[in-house]
Amino acid sequence: QEPLVESGGGSVQAGGSLTLSCVVSDSAFSRLCVAWFRHAPGREREGVAGINAGAATNYADSVKGGFTVSRDNAKNTVYLIMNSLKPEDTAMYYCATDPRRFGCYNSGARLLQSDEYQIWGQGTQVTVSS
Repeated sequence: QEPLVESGGGSVQAGGSLTLSCVVSDSAFSRLCVAWFRHAPGREREGVAGINAGAATNYADSVKGGFTVSRDNAKNTVYLIMNSLKPEDTAMYYCATDPRRFGCYNSGARLLQSDEYQIWGQGTQVTVSS
């Protein structure tokens, strides 16, 4: 069983919407921080959105107002709702967590730092056409 499984990627036109899902196979899911990152060819990996055990969130400036991250602890799932998508949102999207960090209440920029996370999913591709 994969520890993290992302789904929901696809191809949309600019202005469209997608919802990504990340299912985490960990009994302590509700106490973990989970974040979404993206990586496009020729660009650095970017922290997009993160959510902590208390459901506090943080977003990259580039997606504020368009993306929403949420969690459903009953389903061990974190969602990334992406509205008003732009071609520059095209990337492989990954979710990540660190099962060693029980009771994770990271906030602010720390939620989006890749070195805060140990386990990564395989990614789901998002392509936005103009």
